[in-house]
This record gives sequence, structure tokens and C-alpha cells, in this order.
Amino acid sequence: MKKTLLFLVAVAMVVVFAGCSSSASTKDTLTIAWLPNESGADLTEARDEIGKVIEEKTGKKVEHQTTTDYIVAIEAIANGNADIAFLGAQGYIEAHNKNDKVLPLVVPTGESGTLEDAIYYSWLSVEKDNAEEYKNGDEFGIDNILGKKFSFVSNSSTSGFKVPSAGIVSYFTEKDEFKDLTAEDLLEGGSDNFFSEVLYGGSHQGSAVNLLSGKADVAAFCDTCVNNYVELVDGEENRPGAVYRVKDDAAEPFNTVTGEEFSLISVTPVLNAPFVINTETIDEELQKQLLEIMTSDDITNNEKVFVPEDSEFSGLFKKTADERLVEVDDAWFNPIRELSK
Repeated sequence: MKKTLLFLVAVAMVVVFAGCSSSASTKDTLTIAWLPNESGADLTEARDEIGKVIEEKTGKKVEHQTTTDYIVAIEAIANGNADIAFLGAQGYIEAHNKNDKVLPLVVPTGESGTLEDAIYYSWLSVEKDNAEEYKNGDEFGIDNILGKKFSFVSNSSTSGFKVPSAGIVSYFTEKDEFKDLTAEDLLEGGSDNFFSEVLYGGSHQGSAVNLLSGKADVAAFCDTCVNNYVELVDGEENRPGAVYRVKDDAAEPFNTVTGEEFSLISVTPVLNAPFVINTETIDEELQKQLLEIMTSDDITNNEKVFVPEDSEFSGLFKKTADERLVEVDDAWFNPIRELSK
């Protein structure tokens, strides 16, 4: 009787595992989840172009899951409702912590075409007319952000919360009166808190609009997420003191603040955002195929994916030199993990 029972259990397990393997390898549709920053209508064609290349090479249908909340995209890839996601480093770490089968696939490089300069920039910005308030002598500083109305992106954002909050804490804890300050102390505003008010834009674009519409005095957001909407009018790109202006034809949500100008008071480099996959829903064969596709010349030389500098197309990545997507592993994101320790 026991032998019969063990045999039946073994057969059942074989059937279950065979079914799981089959469902992954015969998957007809791949779902890509996008953060709010890349979910706007102005990036529809850019998202579709990546899906189109994947469809042509794999023979599978690609569906796009756009979101209005970071947590939705993170949960989608972690629980298997999405197979691929484009997340920030912090978003990837949170998804991996929820499900260690979520792993990075590729990241966009810098101009070198390698991981050596695969970075973008986290900005702390203020309205141009108020920029002088944030100077220490001839240099910009963050001393005077204390007590201000501050806008983050989301507490799951790398460059819109994790990096700037770590920088603020690191700077102010050098002062005796703030030696016990933590990132958690920055989450909410109030008369007894570090900031008088704390807002969340929900996206980098939303955080920038919080600043430019007067809701916030200081805002955290990144260069890559607003580059399609603004232009440099003074100073050096990605350096404190640089002044940017919202383009006259800027798409939503910047269409309500066209012509407004802001100044950078702090700039911090950040590890580039990865495309990640759920290896429970995508089998090894398809994983290898997706890696080959994403790192191929079909993607690298596609002007709707890596957009030339002189193009007016609203894309995800810029092509100034040898930028491309390259393979990356989990350990590459350890510097962002260290910010939580």
C-alpha cells in the first residue's frame, strides 16, 4: 500500500513539474510592466517598438501593462502577472526581495557601451527665482531645504527617493542636532518634522510638476525621465546651478507649466534602470532568446529605442555614442542595497 501511494505521489509530482515547464516554454503572450514614468501616452510608440522587436524574434504576442503606481509594477513582476518589467534599481531590489526568481536581464549603458558609465542623475531642484536661497557662498547646497515643502517621486523610486533621502541623511547627520535623522523621518511632513510638508509625485514627471506648479519648494526627480520635456538654458548639464526650461510644446503633465524654469541645487549619479524578468514564468530557452534580442543590433540601432540626439521622437534612451543594452547580474545593484543599511 505504501509503495503504491509513493508511486502515485511521484507520478503526480512529475505531472505537475512537467506542466509548469510546459506552461513556461509554450507561453504565447509576454507581458511587460512599465513604471509610471514610462507609462505616458508620449512613450506609447517607444514601448510598442520594443514589443514589436520581441514579437518578431520570438513569435509571441507582447502586451504592455502601464501603471500609475510604482507598487503595481513591482508586484506585477514579483507575482508573475508580468513576465518582464522596466524598473529602477530600487524597484528591482524590492521585487527580488519579494520573489528571488525575479532577476535582471539587461541595462542601458552609457556612451562607452559598457557598464562603466551606465548611470543617470538624481536631481534636487528648485524654481529658478528661488535658487539663490540655496547657496552657501558661491556654491549650491542643501542646508536650506530644512523646513521646506518637499516632493519625492515614490518611496520605491531609486533616484526619486532612495538616493536623495540617503544623501540628505548623510549630510545632516554630520550636525549634532540631526545625528539621529533617518530616511523614515523624511517620509512625512509636519511642524515637528524635517520637512514642513512632503508630497509624492507618483512619477518623476509628477514630482517635477509639483515643483513648477508651486506645490513644493524643492523636488527630487531624475534627468532621464524629464529630458523629453525640458531644455538646458544655462549652465552645464547635470551640474548644480544648471537651469532648465519646460519646452513650449511639452506633453502632459508638463503642458500646464510650459516655459517654467528650474535650477539644480544637488546632483547625484545613480545606477541605470534594468529590464528584469520573472524566471518562473519565462523558461531558460526563452530567457536566452530575450537576452540575445535585447543586446542585439536590432535594438541598438533602432532609432525608436535608442533615439539620435537630433531626433524629436520621444523615446526611452538617447543615442549619443555607443549606448546599447548589455547583460547585468544581481550583484551589480549592491551599491543601492547598501543605502538601506
